[in-house]
Amino acid sequence: MEQIGRYFEEFIIGDIIEHKTSKTIFESDNNFFSLLTMNHHPVHTNADYASKQQHGRILVVGTLVFSLAVGITVPDISGKAIANLLYENVEHLAPVFIGDTIYVKTKILDKFESKSKRDRGIVYVETIAHNQDGNKVLRFRRKVLIKKKEGIFDEL
Repeated sequence: MEQIGRYFEEFIIGDIIEHKTSKTIFESDNNFFSLLTMNHHPVHTNADYASKQQHGRILVVGTLVFSLAVGITVPDISGKAIANLLYENVEHLAPVFIGDTIYVKTKILDKFESKSKRDRGIVYVETIAHNQDGNKVLRFRRKVLIKKKEGIFDEL
């Protein structure tokens, strides 16, 4: 079985991880997400309405782009997470359209030991998503509670 995620000790401050997974957003993705989250704004679901707005075409729901970016990071960042503790500074930097492909990079900003439990630590990261043209479309930071390697305290 393939290992998913990294242990706390495996994160190095300053490292930049280019996540291997990417995702092209299809109309069905946007429609389903709009229905699932009850975001029925016509700029996301009505081509005629969207054609008369600022961007002239349907916009992908911003929280779908955010959810995809988080999901793409799971194998490298939160696969061994106990919990995502905090999301902050979610910035939508540019519009995303049907047919755009999302790529993601994450920088390890900091990490520190848990104050209450010795078997875990907190990793602080910044994630940036960009489209197929290299345009940054989303940026956010988060703190993730990550397990330490088993047996690390056996010698204490």
